[in-house]
Amino acid sequence: MSSMSNLGSIEVVAYQPGVCNIGPAEIARRRRSGHAGLLISVVLLAGLMLIGAPHWTRLALVLTAGGSASGYLQAWFHFCAGFGSTGVYNFGPLGNVVQVADPAARSRDRRRSIEIGLASLAIGLVVGITAFLLPIA
Repeated sequence: MSSMSNLGSIEVVAYQPGVCNIGPAEIARRRRSGHAGLLISVVLLAGLMLIGAPHWTRLALVLTAGGSASGYLQAWFHFCAGFGSTGVYNFGPLGNVVQVADPAARSRDRRRSIEIGLASLAIGLVVGITAFLLPIA
């Protein structure tokens, strides 16, 4: 029986269409992006609540939380949505992208990019709506 701690720990070292298109340096960059978005979301919510801003302003968290979710999801799946959309991958140092030549592979990458985008949007919406509904003035 596998444990949850083993999920996401698979070390992928080669491009796999629709599955994995970034290596360790790019994964770390996406994780940092997730951390930054989370910090911005927390600070934004605290600030809005502190100044007594109208509840509807908390919906701004849809963007910040969605951005954070995007970073974390891309790091988790070892897949950059932007790279998948543009048909490139990178397993080397930051900035060294390689073009995906196979049209079928590019199609699978675009599909995964859309899935990550939709999941990020859904998470952002849940966070933003939850913040909006908080009864705290």
